[in-house]
Amino acid sequence: MNALRLGTRRSQLAMAQSRGVADEVTRLTGRPVELVEITTYGDVSRESLVSIGGTGVFVSALRDALLAGEIDFAVHSLKDLPTSQPVELALAAVPPRADPRDALVARDGLGFETLAMAGRASGPARIGSGSPRRISQLNAWARSLGREIEMVPIRGNVDTRIGFVRSGELDAVVLAAAGLRRLGRGAEITDFLAPDTVLPAPGQGALAVECAASRPELVTQLARLDDPHTRIAVAAERTLLADLEAGCSAPVGAFADLLRDGQTFTELRLRGVVGTTDGAQLVQLSTTGPLPGSVDEAVAMGRQLADEMLAKGAAGLMGERAL
Repeated sequence: MNALRLGTRRSQLAMAQSRGVADEVTRLTGRPVELVEITTYGDVSRESLVSIGGTGVFVSALRDALLAGEIDFAVHSLKDLPTSQPVELALAAVPPRADPRDALVARDGLGFETLAMAGRASGPARIGSGSPRRISQLNAWARSLGREIEMVPIRGNVDTRIGFVRSGELDAVVLAAAGLRRLGRGAEITDFLAPDTVLPAPGQGALAVECAASRPELVTQLARLDDPHTRIAVAAERTLLADLEAGCSAPVGAFADLLRDGQTFTELRLRGVVGTTDGAQLVQLSTTGPLPGSVDEAVAMGRQLADEMLAKGAAGLMGERAL
C-alpha cells in the first residue's frame, strides 16, 4: 500500500503536530504516512506578522503543494488558516481540540499578576509576544491591576522565545499552551491565562487537516479524525473573525466553549474581544445559546456576535483589515 504524503511545516511544533496526526491516520485507516517538509514564507521571514500580512503566511506553500499534487494532505494550526476556504480544497477534519489557553513562561516561576506587580528593578516587567491580540489583552489586564508592563514584539521558534527569558532579556513570554504540551514542554509553563481573562486566538489549540476536494475517497478517510464538537466551536469563532473582517494577526480573541448539563453538552457560549494594543480600549461581548446542531447554526452565532461587536465600535480598534 502506497504511503500517504503529509505536508508539514519544518518547525519542531509543526512536525510534532503532524506526527500525531500521521499516527492517528495510520491507526484509523491502516495506511502508512510519510511526512514531507515544506518551508513557508512565515517560517523564513523575520518581519512581524502584521507587516507581512499575517493571514495565510504559514499555509500558502502547503496549499500550493496540495494543488500541485506534491502531497496528499496537509496539517495546519487552525488559527493560522485563512477564514475563506478555497473551493479546490476540503477541510476534511478538525480533530479534537487541545488546550486552547495561552500560557506564560516566566522567570522564577512567576504568574502574570505577581510579575506585573513586581516588575523589575529598572522598570515594568518585560513580556515578549508577537501577537497583537495577546499584547492588547495583557496590557488591559495590567491596567486593571494598576500596573504597567512592557510588551516586547518577538518572533522565532519556542526555543528562541523561551531563551529570551532564560537569558534575562525578558521576564516572560506568552505562548500557546497546546503547542508547549505537544512539544513535551508543559512543565515550563508558570501560569495558564484563563479565557475569562485572556481570550485565545480563534481556533487556538485546534488542528486542520486539508486535502484536495477532487479526492472524495481521501476526504472520507481523513474525516474519521473529525470531532464534531470541535468543528462547531471553531466555526463560530472563525465566523466571528471573518465577519469582523480581521486577519489572523489582528487583536481579536474568540472562544466558544461547550456547556454541560450533567454529562451532555447542551449550550454553546461564544466570547469575543477586540482591543487597541495598549489595552486602553476593549470591546468584549458574549452570547450563549442552545448547542448548534450544525456548522451553519454555529456560523449564525458567530455572525450575530460580530454584528453586536461592530455596533459597539469594534472596527475602529483593530488596526488591520483583511487583505
